[in-house]
Amino acid sequence: MTHLTTHVLDAATGTPAAGVAVTLARLGGETIAEGVTDADGRLALGPDRLSHGDYALTFGTGDYFRLRGVASFHPVATVAFTVSGEGHLHVPLLLSPFAYSTYRGS
Repeated sequence: MTHLTTHVLDAATGTPAAGVAVTLARLGGETIAEGVTDADGRLALGPDRLSHGDYALTFGTGDYFRLRGVASFHPVATVAFTVSGEGHLHVPLLLSPFAYSTYRGS
């Protein structure tokens, strides 16, 4: 069982990305939880524990940039990942108007 957190950083401004809507879902399936990043760009999402399986985090990147008057390319960024027994899983997103990247954080 796994606890999930995320951290979104706006690489274009060098600041945390506050106010990004995030949805957690089973990959290809039901929505489990939704939330919005805090002032530090962070969010703990979902139930206290996720069971093993494939999931996706979808970040509302287009709305985030639109609210700031910035043109962007990706309306959403979806990061798929597998939960396989970790106690804590951290999925960061580095964001700019025309690109994003992610990695398995700690």
